[in-house]
Amino acid sequence: MKIGMCMFLWATKIDPTFEALLRDIRDTGFDGVEIPVFEGVENDYKDLANLLDDIGLERTAVTAIGDPAMNLISPQRSERQAGVDYMKWALDNTAALGATQVSGPLHSTLGHFTGTGPTATEFAYSIECQREIGDHAASLGITVGLEALNRFECYLVNTMDALCAHLDEINHPRICAMYDTFHANIEEADPIGALVRNAVHVSHIHISENDRGVPGRGNIPWDETFAAIRDIGYDGWLTIESFGRGLPDLAAATKVWRDFAESPEDVYREGFRHIRTSLDAVGLKQNT
Repeated sequence: MKIGMCMFLWATKIDPTFEALLRDIRDTGFDGVEIPVFEGVENDYKDLANLLDDIGLERTAVTAIGDPAMNLISPQRSERQAGVDYMKWALDNTAALGATQVSGPLHSTLGHFTGTGPTATEFAYSIECQREIGDHAASLGITVGLEALNRFECYLVNTMDALCAHLDEINHPRICAMYDTFHANIEEADPIGALVRNAVHVSHIHISENDRGVPGRGNIPWDETFAAIRDIGYDGWLTIESFGRGLPDLAAATKVWRDFAESPEDVYREGFRHIRTSLDAVGLKQNT
């Protein structure tokens, strides 16, 4: 098991100015960090990869589609193609970063709604796009983890059952699922059952408290969650995802209007201890 920290808490572009923070994250005990991929060029990510290697941090990547003109389920072919092109760009930068996993709500535009539920045509568009994205990911040795988001942030897939039924239709080995405890806590009648039922599809897990604050302080059923992680034989990343008000655009997208912790340091230091304690309680170990 590897423990990671998503850098969304600080920025959507991570560069060498974050070196001191990255070193403290490593010294806290994390195996790696999750790097946002939204801007920049491949050389930026190669430079960051070199820095992370020097520090001793592994990495995963995270991105999202925020522009309706790049919607992978748009009725306009040009917009769907723009979304595919964006995802190929993100995958190229993920490879430059030296990561083999990229995750996020990579099935449709974040925060974009039609006023109705998903249609068969939209799912068909998604299948076509995801297979092309999956082929590009395969050529780079990268796995894509699609994320089921709550109904206030997307409408295509809100539950793990819906997401994984769609993954069965996509039927591409490089297009998998990410399980996020925050979204599951909103949408799933049985968050633990949703993880267990769909374990075969899960390539990545986000550890996120019910208020997006410090893991362990809220009402996520952590004991049962970690027991399920053990029981399904998951041995990948457990990555803390938390948000604050420091990035106005991201705060607006994630509907974060207040601070959920005294400081970012509390999030990753206390969050790390929470994960380690929870792993120990169910007989699992961090890969060190």
